Amino acid sequence: MKKVEAIVKPFKLNEVKDALHEIGLQGMTVTEVKGFGRQKGHTEIYRGSEYTVDFLPKIKIEMIIRDTDVEPAIQAITRSARTGKIGDGKVFVYPVEEAVRIRTDERGEKAV
Repeated sequence: MKKVEAIVKPFKLNEVKDALHEIGLQGMTVTEVKGFGRQKGHTEIYRGSEYTVDFLPKIKIEMIIRDTDVEPAIQAITRSARTGKIGDGKVFVYPVEEAVRIRTDERGEKAV
């Protein structure tokens, strides 16, 4: 099993969710986060004062999936989240040792 974590622009969430659903992946956790990379934020004017917004709003999508689903998931995420502009996001993949469904005590892939 692997954990796939994607950081994407907020307005791309539904497109990413739909793309993952099309390949048969449904369960995910979504969190609103803030951050920056090469994008380095931007400046805004509020009530006549200019200030820098360092941390930009992003969406973090987390999924635990079978090893065989990792490459299709990465392709679905990158295809649907890409705008071609800086700040499109990143995808990370981590190994998962164990998963346990609390309600039934199922373990491993059955718990996912």
